Amino acid sequence: MQLAVVGLGRMGANIARRAMKHGGHQTVVYDKNAEAVAALAGDGATGAASLEDLVAKLDAPRAVWVMLPSGPITESAIETLGRLLSKDDVIIDGGNTFWQDDIRRGKALAARGIHYLDVGTSGGVWGLERGYCMMIGGDKAVVTRLDSIFHALAPGRGDIPQTLGREKRDPRVEQGYLHAGPVGAGHFVKMIHNGIEYGLMQAYAEGFDILKNANSDALPADHRFDLDIADIAEVWRRGSVIPSWLLDLTASALAKQPALENYSGFVEDSGEGRWTVNAAIDEAVPAEVLTAALYTRFRSRRDHTFAEKILSAMRAGFGGHKEPPKP
Repeated sequence: MQLAVVGLGRMGANIARRAMKHGGHQTVVYDKNAEAVAALAGDGATGAASLEDLVAKLDAPRAVWVMLPSGPITESAIETLGRLLSKDDVIIDGGNTFWQDDIRRGKALAARGIHYLDVGTSGGVWGLERGYCMMIGGDKAVVTRLDSIFHALAPGRGDIPQTLGREKRDPRVEQGYLHAGPVGAGHFVKMIHNGIEYGLMQAYAEGFDILKNANSDALPADHRFDLDIADIAEVWRRGSVIPSWLLDLTASALAKQPALENYSGFVEDSGEGRWTVNAAIDEAVPAEVLTAALYTRFRSRRDHTFAEKILSAMRAGFGGHKEPPKP
């Protein structure tokens, strides 16, 4: 099967490579960076010089996977493709798009007879090797038509034991991809996935911070522990109840740099954490952990705030607490 990929960044390029390597699919690729196109052409893809050229090199019905940053650049690419493609072609948005934008786009493209799938894609820079977990929104018949693409990109069952009671359920889920529902459902599920990710990451971060500070001078001498954080991360990976890929990545980073001296502590958010909190507000669902994790990312990007200075002033005023000396 042919698959076009627009956007050859860290994930887009590897999606094209995995489709070729694991599914034998023919790929046609485009990116504004001609060097990225040339690199994929060297791996067996067909390069395109523009979106018009990309569409011309595809056989109908076409399938075009857009893997670009969410926002105007994705909006522009999909609008252009909507004018270039024909009835029964498919546009797939695999980026981190807001699900309500998917619904709007899906309706606009359906009026032209063009199908739209929103595919929440998880796997990051490791996807070429590990595969991509995919949460798909769109028409069932179109998802079925492109099943061989999704199957090639997915991680497969691997050595994970089958969950008891799943014998009569959709087997694609055990391969690592899910038809979540109509247009918008895929990115909605991925949005919540990323919100949970924020909370998990924050829990690990806070736990390791407590471990690191267990030898604080503020503690009584016999209450202090000089702990090997890297070894703790490693032992937790093996048989504990809190293992995860996130812990694997943490253990690897700590093994290389126990003090993490090359990391700034500045943490961005992709936007999906904010959307998750907004969804919780819309649904009146309490989401204290996910909200706090998002706010902590905001906090990581700034020096001490005016609000914290107000807190210090109040503490000094009512309790006589002294400010620590400036470094």
